[in-house]
Amino acid sequence: MKQRNVKHKNGCHRIVLTGGPGGGKTTAVDLYRRELGETVVVVPEAATMLYSGGFPRSDNIDIRLATQAAIFEVQKNLEDIQATLYPNRALLCDRGTLDGVAYWPGDESSYFSAMGTTLEFELSRYDAVIFFESAAIGNISIEGGNPIRTESIKEAVALDRRLREIWSHHPNFSHIKHDTSFIKKLTSGLIVLNETVAKLRC
Repeated sequence: MKQRNVKHKNGCHRIVLTGGPGGGKTTAVDLYRRELGETVVVVPEAATMLYSGGFPRSDNIDIRLATQAAIFEVQKNLEDIQATLYPNRALLCDRGTLDGVAYWPGDESSYFSAMGTTLEFELSRYDAVIFFESAAIGNISIEGGNPIRTESIKEAVALDRRLREIWSHHPNFSHIKHDTSFIKKLTSGLIVLNETVAKLRC
């Protein structure tokens, strides 16, 4: 596949909230949006949108490859649409285009080849990354009432580590560690998010 070389248009700026399943990123971004109102806009998680809408799930390799390709395209275009609609707002992305690397049934290089992109190019989409470590790291249940989440604690730990490995390449990477107190962890994450938005400023 021919590599994309179109320059990303960030609008204001883009911040990714990512991490393993059950990390609290979606809760954090929703609380922050409610507090900040019209100064930010949330880009929802593409995978959740697709699966909630009836997108099929399967262990078949070809289906998994096609699924991750679809999620990548939806995530990328959702971000670009929101950046166009709200050029003066900070984009808070519930996951980003590199999350697919952790879910890809192959090595990292084959992911970038299939998507027609590179690690460096996808990192350049974002101005900062805030990583919420999964509660599974502390052997805590990650169910949380989310019917879309299907990972076991062991699978969640593996995903968390792979996601951290890929996203930690970003020069503006923050790591919110697991805490037995979800309130303390969420508070730490919100403080880092607020500081990041203030530092970047449109």
